[in-house]
Amino acid sequence: MVRRTDSRRRMLDSAAELFQAQGYHATGLTQLVAAGGAPRGSLYFHFPGGKEQLAAEAVRLSSERIAEMLSAVVAAAPDPAAAIAAVVDTLTTALTESDFQRGCPLATVALEAAAESRLIRQACDEGYRSWEHSLAEYFTRQGLPAERATSLATVVLASIEGALLFAKTRRDVAPLRAIAAHLHTTAEREFA
Repeated sequence: MVRRTDSRRRMLDSAAELFQAQGYHATGLTQLVAAGGAPRGSLYFHFPGGKEQLAAEAVRLSSERIAEMLSAVVAAAPDPAAAIAAVVDTLTTALTESDFQRGCPLATVALEAAAESRLIRQACDEGYRSWEHSLAEYFTRQGLPAERATSLATVVLASIEGALLFAKTRRDVAPLRAIAAHLHTTAEREFA
């Protein structure tokens, strides 16, 4: 017997993948239900707010997954420059393995739907803030003053986001390689 939470989780997982690859508007309700392996009525059973609620929750799930990846990758790095390089490498690998279909799990949804949905904008904002906070905490633990650590986290995150978008659009990882080199130099200077 499939439990209610299993069906809900499958729908969330598949929605997170579809929204990351296709965006909010290109992903239809029929596709979401089919990918989640559930009957059509179950979408509104599990997500009474419909596609908007499902998207906001899928964004939160994706955000949590990236936050876990960030924490693990930076924790394993010997220094901040290596930590930033490892994060960029991990995202580069994920992008190329998806044949340039899956960039940032928030960016496409944020660009498409955040202006028209407070719920989705809030979920995207929370995700970006959590990643920024995670990086800032790491930089603080590595010796930067809190204000400087937050500023560096913003620069790192914004650079990676932009490079992911360029790389996905160009179907070329060169923008990611370029910002990785630049951020490596920046980190070495900041932590010297």
